Amino acid sequence: MSNTEHFTTKPEERIPLAQKLIYGLGGFVNNLLAAAVGGMVVVLNLHFGMSLTLVGLVSSLPRLTDAITDPLMGFISDNTRTRWGRRRPYIFAGAILAGLTFLLLWQLPPGKSDSWYFWYFLVVSFVFYLAYTIFATPWVALGYELTPDYHERTRLMGVQNFFSQLAYLVSPWFLYIMQYDALFDDLIEGAQGLALGVAALTIGLGILPAIFLRERLHPGLQEAEKAPPKRERMKAIGQGVVEFLRGFAAAIKVKAFLQLCGATFLVFNGFMLIASFQLYVIIYYVCAGDQEMGSKLAGYAGSFQTMAAFVVIAIVTVLATKIGKRKAFFVATGLSMLGYVMKWFCYTPDNPWLTLVPAPFIAFGLGALFTLMPSMVADVCDMDELQTSQRREGMFGSIFWWVVKLGMAVALAGGGVLLDWTGFNVDLGASQAAETLTWMRLCDAFVPCIASGLAMYMVFIYPLTEKRAHDIREELERRRGSVEAAVAA
Repeated sequence: MSNTEHFTTKPEERIPLAQKLIYGLGGFVNNLLAAAVGGMVVVLNLHFGMSLTLVGLVSSLPRLTDAITDPLMGFISDNTRTRWGRRRPYIFAGAILAGLTFLLLWQLPPGKSDSWYFWYFLVVSFVFYLAYTIFATPWVALGYELTPDYHERTRLMGVQNFFSQLAYLVSPWFLYIMQYDALFDDLIEGAQGLALGVAALTIGLGILPAIFLRERLHPGLQEAEKAPPKRERMKAIGQGVVEFLRGFAAAIKVKAFLQLCGATFLVFNGFMLIASFQLYVIIYYVCAGDQEMGSKLAGYAGSFQTMAAFVVIAIVTVLATKIGKRKAFFVATGLSMLGYVMKWFCYTPDNPWLTLVPAPFIAFGLGALFTLMPSMVADVCDMDELQTSQRREGMFGSIFWWVVKLGMAVALAGGGVLLDWTGFNVDLGASQAAETLTWMRLCDAFVPCIASGLAMYMVFIYPLTEKRAHDIREELERRRGSVEAAVAA
């Protein structure tokens, strides 16, 4: 067989559409919570007058704990044994706890000091993000094990990514909803009402994967994992900590996994790094300082790009099942790079509406990234099992998504530094120096293009082709079959 041989999905390994939709609803909840916190936190500034510095701190500090809680939750989930499985109890409880703590987050009484609001929001945020992790980390891991098939994993992640993107169609309207006079008397009452709706959706939809989905971990593998006496004796806290650290260290030593994390960081970070540039370039270069026109144009471009992402997800999902995940990534990322380069030519004051042209091409970047990468991480979990005889979807999934969060934090901080480096001065308004505008346009067009090119190299050296993934799976099935026979005997 050549490395380009194509394998088809067996009928029994296809996930029913209803189950894909239910797993996708978990993705909607996951992104809805993230978008809601970011979109609603402006209440602290607009209603209570808290300084933007404090708002930034209270938003970012709780996320620092993710570096510990995400992998820890992944480890706990991987090593849990219950009659309901490793993931489902946490998904069920986490959805309920996340919904309730999100609702509690916005119960802010009037007449308190900035310090009181800061500490209340900070403390409850820590509890909320812990509950969020209890839900999200096992939900991610569950998706890796719903099917062992190389292509069906991509189809599942395509559906999941489609539902996840729906949250970003809703979230831009949060401020409008919160200050809608016909429903609410003031902004904080609007936040409390919106929080009730978000909490209801989180609980109502978030528990569905726990109720209706089943983990497909092989029975023989379950027995094999229970067999080692060391795992049975893991009762002391100190021993548990040692096992967690060993598992974390082992996961980050898997070269193929690091290549996926690196590619994800580069594509996502490159996009986020210049996210603020686009608005400034449109306002101060394309629209010559007209903020109203520039904001409207940027809004249209953003909405067009979001809508295009839904089409991209479908295209990439089909493409990956035809030519493989790596080649699909090259095609999609190449098209996004083309979109970034087109900014240099289409972002022009001569015809401002050309700003919309690059948007659908750029959508291929993130649209493909979060369809293909989770599917490829699931393949890495198979390779890891072949080498270690352990299933560690929780650990791999938690580290992967922590890298995404890290990329966002680095990009948001680095974007401001990069903008300052260009010489941009908001006090100059439309009178920015020509050199400044040129550097802004160069960064906007070519920084993400370079980052995406580096990501393509990371995936180029990634070793798991479709044939290799198929061979690994066959070897695992032979191994599991012998374990089952031994257990039955």
